[in-house]
Order: sequence, then C-alpha cells, then structure tokens
Amino acid sequence: MNKLDQLRQFTTVVADTGDLAAIQRWQPEDATTNPSLILNAAQQSDGAARIDAAITKAKKNQPDNWVAEASDDLAVSIGCDIQKIVPGYVSTEVDARLSFDTQATLKQAYSLIGRYDAAGADTSRVLIKIASTWEGIQAARELEKNNIKCNLTLLFGFEQAQACADAGAFLISPFVGRILDWHKANSPEQNFDGAADPGVQSVQAIWNHYKTHGYDTVVMGASFRNTGEIEHLAGCDRLTIGPGLLESLAADEGKLELVLDKSSVTGGTTVAPISEGAFRWGHNENAMATEKLSEGIRKFAVDQVKLEQLIAGRG
Repeated sequence: MNKLDQLRQFTTVVADTGDLAAIQRWQPEDATTNPSLILNAAQQSDGAARIDAAITKAKKNQPDNWVAEASDDLAVSIGCDIQKIVPGYVSTEVDARLSFDTQATLKQAYSLIGRYDAAGADTSRVLIKIASTWEGIQAARELEKNNIKCNLTLLFGFEQAQACADAGAFLISPFVGRILDWHKANSPEQNFDGAADPGVQSVQAIWNHYKTHGYDTVVMGASFRNTGEIEHLAGCDRLTIGPGLLESLAADEGKLELVLDKSSVTGGTTVAPISEGAFRWGHNENAMATEKLSEGIRKFAVDQVKLEQLIAGRG
C-alpha cells in the first residue's frame, strides 16, 4: 500500500487545486480553491469558454459591474463542477481585498452562497474561505450562526487559531510550508528537517490544543513544501495537498506512521475566549504570523486582479 493510501486511513485527503482533471484522477474527499488556483483553472483548455459564459451572464445581470460579477460566477462555476466530482466540500474564497472589512466579507459570502444555490449546487457542501484576520473571523462567526460553513485560511499563529475556534468556525487551514519559508529565510543556518519543521510543529500544537479542549473546529493542514511535512501530520483531521505531492505520495511504497493520534489526547479545562485586544497584540508579537498573513493577502489580491484583467480583456 502506497503512502497516499495509508494516509487516507488516518486523515481526510483534500485536493488543493482547481484542476478538474487532477481532482478526477486523485478522487479526494474535498477540494479547496483560492484566487491563484481559480486563475490557473481559467487559463486551462476550457477556460476561455467558461469565462465567456460568465461574461455573457454578468453583462446581462450587472452591466455596471460586470467584471466583478463574472469573476464570482467563474469561481462558482468551477466550484459547481468540482462538487460533481468530490463527495465532500468545495472551498470558495472571498476577495482578499475584503480581508479587513467584516460587512463586505459577509455581503460577498452571502452572494457566493446565493450563486451556488441558483446553480443547483448543494450549499451545505460549500465552505466560504476567508482570511484569518480579526474582521474575517467575525464574519465567519455570523455566517456559522446562519448555517454557512467557513474555511478560515492564511492561518499562521496561535491567536488566529484560538479566535477561529471561539467563533465556531467549521474549519481552519493553518499554512505549513509558508511558515517554513519564513524560518528558512530568517535562520538559514538552522536545520528544519522532519519533526523540526516549524510549520509542522505549529499545526501539531493547534491540533493538540483543539482536541485537548474539545473544540469541534476541523484542522486542515495546508501549503506543503514536501511530503515529509505531510507525513509528520498523518492523523490530522484533513490535509489539503497539491497534485504534485499527491503524485509523490502515491509513488512511495514506504511505511507511513500515525503521528497525531486522538486516542492519546486527554481532555482539559475550558479556555476563555480570546479578546480582540489580546488577539491583535499576540498576533503583532509574532513576526512570522504578521508578515505571512499580510503577504498572503497581498498575493491573493494580486491574483484576483489578474483574474479580473483576464476577464476584462475578453469582454
């Protein structure tokens, strides 16, 4: 049994891609998308026809704001096709430029769910993906109260994880590889291989905290740089993995050990919710988390703009 099949015994495997062919090949339980992945999907062989259909619809429904309208319709169109392949959830991301605006995030989240509903999709299997800023987490709090499940992404620090759990978020996506990137850049002389990987350690700490204190929020490790990071998180609730690393795991016939074992976790006392002030101060004190969150938002925003330019160029 290869390592991918062994991993499936411990962890729900999620595909980190908008490539329908890759999703069909690997048959994950869920799939996650983001502006970068939607941009890549839009540039594939069937992308032009998909974009043109979104433009035609958008110009009819929202002639004064057709580019943004077509962008959302495109993301939902790809999400609907993904949902036909996977039995579980598909994550669709709110515009990263709204990451510090709770009300604007809510408005787009409800709009995305409405589009999925109008397309005949199962909205109970849609996760609204939101950056783990304080404002984004508060938007998720309201969405969850209205039975709209959320995926809190770009999560790098413990304060983010605690606030997400306090808000009742369905799922968080702590980024492993980007944490490693930061530490390698800032401490190039240090060895971060295997269990010493700070991204792995971060997810393990969050997973243990959630299980110890009885939080229902799902931990889904994301942003992997190598299969070793994935192997050291075997047993995590979910792991979202790109096609290249799925290929590598499937080609490896070695033994995969269970690392995160729920049966070994003992219950603890209830933790008081984190305040906004404590969240902001704690996050500010974590240079890695502060820098990588800001960088991640900027990069997703850049790809969102590129997508809109691609759409505008065809209109």
